[in-house]
Amino acid sequence: MSEPAGIGERTVPLRGGGFAPRLRPRWSWSFGLLLMALWQLSSSLGWSNELLLPSPARVFGALLDLVRDGELWRHLTASLQRILGGWLLGTIAGLALGFAMGVSSVARSGGLPLISALFPVPKIALLPLFILWLGIGEVSKLTMIAFGVFFPTAVSSYTAFDSVPRGLIRMGQSFNLSTAAIARKILLPGALPGILAGFRISSSIALILVVAAEMIGAEYGIGALILTAGHLMQTDRLLAGVLVLSLLGLLIGGLLSLIEARLLRWR
Repeated sequence: MSEPAGIGERTVPLRGGGFAPRLRPRWSWSFGLLLMALWQLSSSLGWSNELLLPSPARVFGALLDLVRDGELWRHLTASLQRILGGWLLGTIAGLALGFAMGVSSVARSGGLPLISALFPVPKIALLPLFILWLGIGEVSKLTMIAFGVFFPTAVSSYTAFDSVPRGLIRMGQSFNLSTAAIARKILLPGALPGILAGFRISSSIALILVVAAEMIGAEYGIGALILTAGHLMQTDRLLAGVLVLSLLGLLIGGLLSLIEARLLRWR
């Protein structure tokens, strides 16, 4: 006799959701507040030296003083102008070379060895050379930031353009699309996720380099603020400057997330 239907069968739960990690702001804030509370507790109990590691209350107090007297805005404005200018210059040049390397054998043959040779060089080590060439003013700072942004942008955009399926490009060619139309409708949308991911890296590098450049020669800027506070042993102001850099990094990351959500709605 055949076994009746349903006997021996069992329900298997669906496990096809895949890995889909999400950012949970409540957990992020809770973790940050816990760290701040432990830091404040260690200062209140005398476990840490107030001169070497001031309490969060002192750091926030120093930050409020910088805001009230307007000093923070002068430093922040100078740093943002340098970051934006250097990042735009480096990004435009990096995207141009990355696109050329992604579609042209000549550009790839010449550009890839150059990037492979110069990318590992610490860009901060080249700042004295830029100062000798361009002086200690704004031009040398912008050049160093642009130089540091150029390489990760070129690598990420080249990889993104090169990863676009060639079948899509051949399909566009078979429909007699022009080269410009293929670049606009196939290459750019396909490479956009990789390009935006590269922007996260390049913006962080720009933030690091602007601080280094301002520490060597600048009257205003977050790097100059941190350096001056360190020389005067004003560790609360120093950490207030570090806090501003952290908040600026979070702001840039949030802005890039909004751009990704808008431009990559098709995914």
